[in-house]
Amino acid sequence: MTASLLRPAAAEFLRIAGGVTALTAPTPCAGYDVRGLLNHLLYWGPWLIAAGRREDPPTPAGGEAEAALVAADWLADLEKQTETMVEVFGTPAAWTGTTSLGSASMPSAVVGAMVLGEFVLHGWDLARASGQPCAYAPEAATAVYESTVAMGAQARSMGVYGPEVAVGAGASPLERALGAAGRDPDWTA
Repeated sequence: MTASLLRPAAAEFLRIAGGVTALTAPTPCAGYDVRGLLNHLLYWGPWLIAAGRREDPPTPAGGEAEAALVAADWLADLEKQTETMVEVFGTPAAWTGTTSLGSASMPSAVVGAMVLGEFVLHGWDLARASGQPCAYAPEAATAVYESTVAMGAQARSMGVYGPEVAVGAGASPLERALGAAGRDPDWTA
């Protein structure tokens, strides 16, 4: 996986986010409506940025469920956070060695893969929830599929991914990534 996939994926993610109008719409991401999913993104983004910079994570009061980060200017906040993520993970150094995500030490490339996965998987979630198309590069979707398969069992045990969804032999790279992450590519609201 290379850092070069991030900027185009982030641009598509932000295009989709800019088209969101109904914060209460359901999403394919289990347990989240649009507001909850945006809150999730705004909550965990600083953690990913800190991991990429090899800094201590933020110390918010309470957890994700207690955070209320989707204010009137949520899109501007998401744009700024996304650009910072691209800056941080757009350098080869951010993908080498190890880092920590909270108290867990892991390869930096795994965290970079998580960032790309956030853009692609949650971008698709937002696109489906808001009735928009999404157009991620096949290379980005393939990279997300590969990292999703590699992290699959652990992510499912932690509730990050749902049970794998079978997709057809002719499935696109994005459909394969979605299925591996426990999403039904045919989901509709």
